[in-house]
Amino acid sequence: MRFYATERFRKGYFRVEYSLTQMDSSEGYRLLTSLVVPRPIAWITSLSAEGVVNAAPYSFFNLLGSNPPIVAIGVGNRKAGIPKDTASNIEQLGEFVVNLVDEATAEAMNITAIEFPEGVSELTEAQLTTVPSAVVQVPRIGESPVNLECRLAEIVQIGGNRVIFGEVVHIAVRDGETPETLRPIGRMGGGGGYVRTTDRFQMPRIPFERWEPRS
Repeated sequence: MRFYATERFRKGYFRVEYSLTQMDSSEGYRLLTSLVVPRPIAWITSLSAEGVVNAAPYSFFNLLGSNPPIVAIGVGNRKAGIPKDTASNIEQLGEFVVNLVDEATAEAMNITAIEFPEGVSELTEAQLTTVPSAVVQVPRIGESPVNLECRLAEIVQIGGNRVIFGEVVHIAVRDGETPETLRPIGRMGGGGGYVRTTDRFQMPRIPFERWEPRS
């Protein structure tokens, strides 16, 4: 950790400064995941070459564009530097589904994050149902309120990170679900911290024509 007392301190803008280039990656992970919050969760289903369905949650995830609609997921390696099943499956098949996580499916999502031995199905252990997708070969998680069917656009590898860009080609929303009724959860920190999204507020954007500079 690096600390600086600069002119900003005397002006009231005190900061504790951290140099990530001089920190262990695990320390940087804990710091960043504690500060960049809340993070939406991509509950990804993917399909292996043998037809085995894998399910795993990732909170390094967001919507990055709309024309075309693009999502991005950051998938790290296993501790031994081996790609995770999600990354390998997506690279081989070129398709995946992002299933959103709400309060009702939070516990099941957490079960699928367990590193089960090879051959054990996360979906079976979490008692989840797979449902055929409309466009891609990879099935959806039936209990999820929203399913984003995606085709691989590009994979960018930076160090031990794989940033997977996917084009959303189809969306399925649970019957009767609306933005007002949807109860997604988000990640807070890198441990067991989560947040509900029920405490919402509206803050409309201000057109330039209505902008009045503060005096």
